[in-house]
Amino acid sequence: MKAVGLYRYLPISDPESLLDLEVERPRPQGRDLLVQIQAVSVNPVDTKIRAPKDKVESTPKILGFDAAGIVVETGPECQWYKPGDEVFYAGSNVRQGTNAEYHLVDERIVGRKPKTLSFAEAAALPLTSLTAWEALEDRLGFSLEPGANRGTSLLIIGAAGGVGSIATQLAKRAGFTVIGTASRPETREWALQHGADHIVDHSRPFRPQLEAIGFRDVDAILCLNSTDKHWEQMADVIAPQGKICSIVETSTLLNLERLFGKSVTFAWELMFTRPRYQTPDMARQRDILNRVADLVDEGQIRSTMTEHLSPINAENLRKAHAKLESGRTIGKIVLSGF
Repeated sequence: MKAVGLYRYLPISDPESLLDLEVERPRPQGRDLLVQIQAVSVNPVDTKIRAPKDKVESTPKILGFDAAGIVVETGPECQWYKPGDEVFYAGSNVRQGTNAEYHLVDERIVGRKPKTLSFAEAAALPLTSLTAWEALEDRLGFSLEPGANRGTSLLIIGAAGGVGSIATQLAKRAGFTVIGTASRPETREWALQHGADHIVDHSRPFRPQLEAIGFRDVDAILCLNSTDKHWEQMADVIAPQGKICSIVETSTLLNLERLFGKSVTFAWELMFTRPRYQTPDMARQRDILNRVADLVDEGQIRSTMTEHLSPINAENLRKAHAKLESGRTIGKIVLSGF
């Protein structure tokens, strides 16, 4: 089968940073589905994994997580899917990736593709939807039922990115007063279009901007960009007994003492935790994706695809990685077709 992968970890400008390959088609075992990939999207985690380092792979490393496709074969222990089913999912960070014609994935982290979306539109959603949903409901403890959080303020740092675009939609539907951060006219407009009530500039101090729109502090913060950079400001503007969740690992030790006086809760969210550790509640990701599919088909959530490239090959994936590394993307970049 065709695939795109790497042997060496190189700058994306190097033509060998991602290569067109021919590799053996895998076979499903256990609860695996073999999915014929129709579309994939690219996430910042792809660029982080591919980033230059002194390591050489003896067998090709295939990147990619988000995917939408068609089940063509199932493992002997599968219960929920059959050949011909259209699915979408975000995969696992301890298995080969989705940048291939066929891909193995555990059925417990797979949802049904939204009926009202193309494969390309669907591929933009899984990783960001799972991350946003888990952060808001599982880590911060809020209900995502309609209107459940009226009177609660939520600051989303990086509201125009992939996760931010979904988190804003989910939070608005759940009744939060959503304050998104964005620093460019086009990202401000994008965040407002997806449900943000207010916008502040994350390149400037938060407190005076929040006070200017009537907020002394905020009840919760979802940090989707540079935990290190924003830590002191988050500690400053979070309300007493508030909650902070971040999806971005740090390069320095966080001073948790800054949260002690306010009894603030801090949590990490990593979408890959459940599949990586095969947690007993691993199938929650299937449930979330099916719920997202329902909301999409009901017209309550929309795809955040902003750019569509075809086919899925090394050249186009290098273009997508380069755009993500520029730090100026809005929404999601999707590739489809081999």
